[in-house]
Amino acid sequence: MHPYQLAGVLAGRGVPVNRGSLYDTVDAMTRAGWIEPRPAERAGARPRRTPYALTGSGQAELARRLDSQIRTPRREFPEFLGAVSHVGVLGPERAANALGERASGLAAFIAEDQRRLDEATGAGDVPRLFVIEAEYALAMLRAELDWVLALIEDIGSGSLAWPRPSRRDEEGPR
Repeated sequence: MHPYQLAGVLAGRGVPVNRGSLYDTVDAMTRAGWIEPRPAERAGARPRRTPYALTGSGQAELARRLDSQIRTPRREFPEFLGAVSHVGVLGPERAANALGERASGLAAFIAEDQRRLDEATGAGDVPRLFVIEAEYALAMLRAELDWVLALIEDIGSGSLAWPRPSRRDEEGPR
């Protein structure tokens, strides 16, 4: 596909795209020999666009990188991990409320993603290999939901204690 089309596909998947960086990446991949331009196409009155395709060395590089990513666990730091590391700032009540709202959102994501996965696989036309990333994403959402619900319970029961506010905290900012 051409870079403009790729930007649309990525944006549709929720991946933020800087078009300048995308075109720079396409240029770098072309120089590396991983992709090559195909004959330019024109659709209606739109400008001519040059689609790109993987080369043999591009396919080999893709396989090498995927193999490494699958084999090698890495610590990934999602935004939530950074936020939850400072949950103490919220205080127990506000933290429990925020986590409860997150749990509701996670439950909605799980229900929708499960519905879409069932829809995709229900007729038996889609091989499981083509949806394993959706299975993984659901497993991660379910694990996060379980953890969030357990944390809410720990806050409510008092087993996750907050330090007592100091006199200075009670006085507020100066």
